[in-house]
Amino acid sequence: MTLSRSPVTRAWRRWRRPRDLEVPRGAVDVEDANRRFLMYGVMPLWFVPAVADWLMHRRTRIEDTSGTKESAIHALMMTEAGVPVAMGLLARVNPLVLSVMGGAAAAHGATALWDVSLATGEREVRPVEQHIHSFLEVLPLSAMAFTCCLHWDQVRAALRGGERPEDWKLLPKDNPLPARYLAAIGLGIGACVVLPYAEEMRRCLRAAKARKAV
Repeated sequence: MTLSRSPVTRAWRRWRRPRDLEVPRGAVDVEDANRRFLMYGVMPLWFVPAVADWLMHRRTRIEDTSGTKESAIHALMMTEAGVPVAMGLLARVNPLVLSVMGGAAAAHGATALWDVSLATGEREVRPVEQHIHSFLEVLPLSAMAFTCCLHWDQVRAALRGGERPEDWKLLPKDNPLPARYLAAIGLGIGACVVLPYAEEMRRCLRAAKARKAV
């Protein structure tokens, strides 16, 4: 079977065709409340500490201390957080997605420990920055916890090994999130995560090049 004819490929081609998921503003249903908090609480909360952490790195002149090595670790952590976020926003939550989320959360925690171990030996890591790190470390776990609450049937399927073929396929959501919401989240990630840390890496690479030229 060619890739273009696979069920997964055909499903993603029809991604925006089903009706968008509705999240009523005034509903008192627990499921809707959890979904609203995950979408409009946990997700946007990622942006604020991400920018604050970037400011701490800039204030302590990361380009002249730990440099590109620490900045690369930051890029790795953003990837570890970004991949499960993208899957949770676009894909149907099933054992595959939940397994990726769990693995990414564990990897993110281990990488965060590596990051702090490196940073404290190279530059000043103030209590404020350490407190910001605590937010960044707990947010992936919070997002995963709310996702598990919303999809407990898939959690049980994952614990049983995922007996159905679709349990281990990356499929689009039956009802995709509104395009306006996805665009806003994408803009927030670009403005508050991608651009600041790309600028940080650029500063670190430029400083490293200047040191080599001396």
